[in-house]
Amino acid sequence: MKRIIAIISTITIGLMVGGVSALYMAGLVGGKSPAAFADVTKDDWSSDWSIGSKAADPYVRARVARHGLLALAKEEAVYFTRAVDSEGAQLRGDCTYELAGTGQDAYWWSITLYDGKSRLPMNSDNALSIDATLVAANYEADTSYNGNWSAIVSNTRPKRDKGDHGDALWISSKGAESFDLMIRLYRPSDAVLARPTETLNPPTIKRLSCGTTRAGDGA
Repeated sequence: MKRIIAIISTITIGLMVGGVSALYMAGLVGGKSPAAFADVTKDDWSSDWSIGSKAADPYVRARVARHGLLALAKEEAVYFTRAVDSEGAQLRGDCTYELAGTGQDAYWWSITLYDGKSRLPMNSDNALSIDATLVAANYEADTSYNGNWSAIVSNTRPKRDKGDHGDALWISSKGAESFDLMIRLYRPSDAVLARPTETLNPPTIKRLSCGTTRAGDGA
């Protein structure tokens, strides 16, 4: 009788541990971002090099399938996600941030904002991402442009100040209580694929201010 009880207890505990770990890895419990893969990390930007390959474990495959993101193999595109600012605080929709970077060692790149459920926030700002083409167009009249760029992440459109290049680059966080930023590098260089932590030069995220206006209340 004791042996039967022990077997049943072991199976029950195994199912509980397996179930909870699966839900956690899928981002369904524990507050973990659904896109927070962390096989490769550089300056709080994280990725998983197994995405889109046979090396992906069941957890990675389940999360990719569930959220419909991060589907390409790394030779086609690599994805890095970051959820905290330069001081380690969670990115929030009622705060304003400066995103600053330079060119990336890839054919093309983009940066997109996703809310806490890895979905695009519901707003009509048409400003949920920036990319290499937009940055180049914004700086095309600046003969001193050396590849460095900056953008504002906020829930209201930033005012154009003296010294801005064209229309200020902007990513709208309107409609997101908290959010992640995801950088996609399409057709990354061999150096990035071989030595990501040495060659990747991801953007910085500096918090400028936080207001009392909650996400979704902006203009």
